[in-house]
Amino acid sequence: MSTYAIISVGGKQYRVREGEKLLVDRLAHGEGKSFTPAVLLVGGGGETHISPTDITVTARVVADVKGEKIRIGKYRPKNGYKKHTGFRASLSQIEIESIGGKKRAPAKTEAKTETKSDSAPAEDRVKGMPSGYEELTVAAIKEQSSGWTRPMLEAALEYEQAHGKRKGALAAIESVLAEKESD
Repeated sequence: MSTYAIISVGGKQYRVREGEKLLVDRLAHGEGKSFTPAVLLVGGGGETHISPTDITVTARVVADVKGEKIRIGKYRPKNGYKKHTGFRASLSQIEIESIGGKKRAPAKTEAKTETKSDSAPAEDRVKGMPSGYEELTVAAIKEQSSGWTRPMLEAALEYEQAHGKRKGALAAIESVLAEKESD
């Protein structure tokens, strides 16, 4: 028995298998683009997982197409009223590329570690900086900087001037340094 998944695309649910093509309401992704729809259930092989977090479905938009023409006719007897209109739905044809575990997650973590090492290699890191400073947001720096020592603040200021150049972080560190000098 092969694996199947129930996915949600455009507010509708579809039961899909790997390699299957289906028509869904028009997607904004564009032709040729891959995306990961929300996975509601994965089954097959005697096991069923409801809303799994470790399994993803990868789909690709094959083409943007128009649906079958629907003819609409209105008629009122004895009045001579006749009206005809039509409608064609805008659809996207998608193909399910894979149903399985998160294959991209390790690549992303490797990319993150590479960018961290690129942004602050060991020799570029200023000594005395607070631990984990590179990952802190400006808001977190504003909150935590009042508890740092003067050498930590100076090291963080030196790092920001050389690498980050975040105006909010620079202003927060300089204001805390000014408070420590006045004390």
